[in-house]
Amino acid sequence: MSKRYLVTGGAGFIGSAVVRHLLTQTEHRVCVVDKLTYAGNLDNLAPVAANDRYRFERADICDARGMREFLTGFQPDVVMHLAAESHVDRSIDGPGEFIQTNVVGTFTLLQATLAYWRGLAPEKAAAFRFHHVSTDEVFGSLGAEGLFSETTPYSPRSPYSASKAASDHLVNAWRHTYGLPVVLSNCSNNYGPYHFPEKLIPLAILNALEGKAIPVYGRGDNVRDWLYVDDHARALQAIAETGRPGESYNVGGNSERSNLEVVRGICALVDKLAPNSARGPCEKLIAYVTDRPGHDQRYAIDAGKIRRELGWTPLESFETGLRKTVQWYLDNPDWWRRIREGVYRGERLGVSA
Repeated sequence: MSKRYLVTGGAGFIGSAVVRHLLTQTEHRVCVVDKLTYAGNLDNLAPVAANDRYRFERADICDARGMREFLTGFQPDVVMHLAAESHVDRSIDGPGEFIQTNVVGTFTLLQATLAYWRGLAPEKAAAFRFHHVSTDEVFGSLGAEGLFSETTPYSPRSPYSASKAASDHLVNAWRHTYGLPVVLSNCSNNYGPYHFPEKLIPLAILNALEGKAIPVYGRGDNVRDWLYVDDHARALQAIAETGRPGESYNVGGNSERSNLEVVRGICALVDKLAPNSARGPCEKLIAYVTDRPGHDQRYAIDAGKIRRELGWTPLESFETGLRKTVQWYLDNPDWWRRIREGVYRGERLGVSA
């Protein structure tokens, strides 16, 4: 059955992957609401911009009146909330924007959604879902063993993760207090096409291609569980449509790698797919830099619940996904050059602590 999705942050990295998935793999209608901050990019939506089931609205989720108008006008069956400030390093430099967007914005959207939901006919209200998309960083840092589960206590350690933890708690409170039918998901580190180049994987790819130093924080031994963004998009649709109201689902790629392993893998792929004798082996470009303040040591997701209950598993291994990612950046220089020549030139962030 065709549904109507309102996707906040739909011009961002993960949001645009969800929108492209919904418009190419389903018959759903999609309205994207995005403020188009530095990481919001309409180029991410170019592959589906001509689709007659697609609509775009430039707006701020902190605008209560605007959110009410979009909800009433579009009449969504699902609100998928991805709009967020999302880069830990930027949260260290400027936490205020993270509190405003991730906390105040989520509150504003919840209030507008609650009013909209209360006005729906009983059958439509029963089928409605508010899906809040969050991060594994709310759980804090793991030691050498163990995995994050849906019952892991929250222990956020950066301004970014604290703001996302606060938004998670708000969503759960609106479920328990007001009955709003919500589902939550917490994902591991995403990577893939259209990833804004301030993050580790795209930054390493582009610096390698340009023969620039590839920064690795500390000793490079911090570990993340990597999730290919298109696999995440499939998971988000499954959670929104078949997840149980009031439940949360952890989404991970079962692909733990240290940062140094990731960068070395990228170097090997760039050497193979884009050899350059003048540049030489890319691994020579690796440069160890002062670690991020409060850098969490390890994240790893137990995705057993979504596998058992919703039948989702990732289709990409880290090796296949990383090769696709490197190849995409090789094939799409116009996309990333517009960014590198404009809003982000590869500078170090998160050093003001």
